[in-house]
Amino acid sequence: MMSIGFRTLLFKEVLRFWKVAAQTITAPVLTALLYLLVFGHALEAHVQAYPGVSYIAFLIPGLVMMSVLQNAFANSSSSLIQSKINGSMVFLLLSPVSHRETFFAYLLAAVVRGVSVGCGVFAVTLWFAPLQFAAPAWVVVFALLGSAVLGTLGLIAGIWAEKYDQIATFQNFLIMPATFLSGVFYSIGSLPPLWQKVSHFNPFFYIIDGFRHGFFGQSDVAPTTSMAIVAIFFVLLATLALRMLKTGYKLRH
Repeated sequence: MMSIGFRTLLFKEVLRFWKVAAQTITAPVLTALLYLLVFGHALEAHVQAYPGVSYIAFLIPGLVMMSVLQNAFANSSSSLIQSKINGSMVFLLLSPVSHRETFFAYLLAAVVRGVSVGCGVFAVTLWFAPLQFAAPAWVVVFALLGSAVLGTLGLIAGIWAEKYDQIATFQNFLIMPATFLSGVFYSIGSLPPLWQKVSHFNPFFYIIDGFRHGFFGQSDVAPTTSMAIVAIFFVLLATLALRMLKTGYKLRH
């Protein structure tokens, strides 16, 4: 049974981004739409990633998942660093909310924001190409798993960082490159053999590849394999995040 503290923290985290929805929801949707307009129209006549699938249709699930991942990370990381810098973190540490409840409250709020942005991106991009759900269960599984992974990564980054610059470094040098090189704009089957192998070491690739399978029934890796890899990655990250919260790493100054 959820405690009052858990429900309150979750409500506070969801309300935090929802009150500025123009910045946290609408702006990412507009960014994804611009990516679609630029890359879609520039490459539509030159690229066909999957047989029988137009490039714009191929691109849409990648942009949806990219938006989910980036915003799930942004939600938990910005909230943690904000609480640390303005001094409000002490009230959470003194509350009866356990480290597990803290973890899941931040995680669920990140998932809600990531999925909300993803739904917004999907809604506005449907005008550009008709999409079918070949395996809708995989769409849901990878949307939830992907946002959970990045929400946990954001939590780890927020705990580790001591200033906003460090969060920006984490995002610019890890999250953004890993996302852009995960197959959002291309199928790794079009890459040289060496770079195909390198791509398989990027966990974000399995998230996007499995998510795309839900739409087209085609993917570079079997969705069950992708799900297993992403699930293991999430468990490892969650274990680390829970440990950091339990010990108060960089939280109890």
